Amino acid sequence: MNVSSSPATPGAPVWLISGASRGLGRALAQAALSRGDRVVATARDPETVADLAAAFPDTCRTLALDVTSPVAVPRAVAAAQAAFGRLDVLVSNAGSALLG
Repeated sequence: MNVSSSPATPGAPVWLISGASRGLGRALAQAALSRGDRVVATARDPETVADLAAAFPDTCRTLALDVTSPVAVPRAVAAAQAAFGRLDVLVSNAGSALLG
């Protein structure tokens, strides 16, 4: 999907999305950013979401987050609040599936 920078809408929600490197997390991050919301996109490897921050420099921040670490999640929430002043939407999307 091709994305382009959109200015933040005044009063727009601030999202923290785990697992934003692909799949549903990625799609949610792109949709929120495209409508002018602010997003902290997280992934174990923040390089996998760096293109979102490059495409939306005013409204997207990226963060390394391993949701299996008990100390990492509160730090990510604090970082999101520090980046945009508040946090409105939390999407706990990180995980894996084993299909057989």
